[in-house]
Amino acid sequence: MPDLPTYRPDIYSPQAILDPYPHYARLRELGPVVWLSKQKVYALPRYAECKAVLRDDATFRSGEGVALNPIANRLSRGTTLNSDGADHARRRSLLAHRLTPRALRAMTDVVERQATEVVDAAVARRTVDGVDVAAALPMAVVPDLVGWPADGREHLLAWGAATFDALGPLNGQAVKAVPGGVAMMRYANAVAGRRKVLPGSMGDDLLRAADAGKLAHAECPALMIDYLAPSLDTTLSAIASALHLFATHPDQWQLLRDDPSLIPNAVNEVVRFESPLRAFSRKVAQPTEIAGTALPAGSRVLVVYASANRDALEWDRPDAFDVRRDASRQLGFGHGTHGCAGQGLARLETQAMLRALTARVARIEPVGTPEWALNNIIHRLERLPLELVPA
Repeated sequence: MPDLPTYRPDIYSPQAILDPYPHYARLRELGPVVWLSKQKVYALPRYAECKAVLRDDATFRSGEGVALNPIANRLSRGTTLNSDGADHARRRSLLAHRLTPRALRAMTDVVERQATEVVDAAVARRTVDGVDVAAALPMAVVPDLVGWPADGREHLLAWGAATFDALGPLNGQAVKAVPGGVAMMRYANAVAGRRKVLPGSMGDDLLRAADAGKLAHAECPALMIDYLAPSLDTTLSAIASALHLFATHPDQWQLLRDDPSLIPNAVNEVVRFESPLRAFSRKVAQPTEIAGTALPAGSRVLVVYASANRDALEWDRPDAFDVRRDASRQLGFGHGTHGCAGQGLARLETQAMLRALTARVARIEPVGTPEWALNNIIHRLERLPLELVPA
């Protein structure tokens, strides 16, 4: 690429997935638009350009897929993630009532009670894997909301992770993930086809809408997965990262215990500092330019959320974790039309966990080496040995 800074290391290698931040820092130093020679895509590592692209879904399209490989883009047709304009609005509107602030307020008491049960059980054990603790609440809340039957839930976390992993470039990770993603779609097809969804759930809403001719019955399984996988994985990532960050920043934990009103802001700071989503691509619909760089129609840009959230041009001391920071403009849940539909639920669950923890846990202490998961898209811990010291 003439006159454009080029980055040759593979940001999707196992080493870069496990330790991504040095790569993001080098990308930001190179400029606002960087050519990734390995993936043949224009990377946007800084905040301003990422936000501008996320706001302009007429030029930067999701409808031809957000993955870096054509197979995943073809397989994910029919999802909210893989649509634009009126089609996208129609799909989101079918379930929007489930995720409004009013609907979430109605769920608050149940979520708070379940969070308390999860934390009480963890404190009783004292030594825990923080990833298991983090998974417990979303696994208790999300499958019921979506309407997934009780059988088959034991596979959901693995299937959800695989669904995301396949959205990277066509590397070893993505190839290994394909069977899990296919298994999830096959199971969702069976659930919808046999009408095994839980009564009064999102899945039930979708089937009724299909009966009324508002969408095709064939669209229902993909839309169920559309809400299920992200609602599990991003929330698990945020809660596990919060536990890890407060274990390694005891001063920040004390701030939160002294002033629980900081909890909503702390969730934003956790998501800024350890963004659950690494990056998604967009296809350029017509010739345009970003930061003085001409982008041809048909090319792809890579919106690197996790790098934008550490951009020193946007954030003071970006590599410091500080729950007092106003991190409300973080891009960890996306932004604009394609902002995460389930982010209100993810915030509700993460805040509920932190409230339960601050009331019951004096200190969160590391008792082993954390391990990060290998996944092209989701940035989350695989193992997090902790001791929860009761208050």
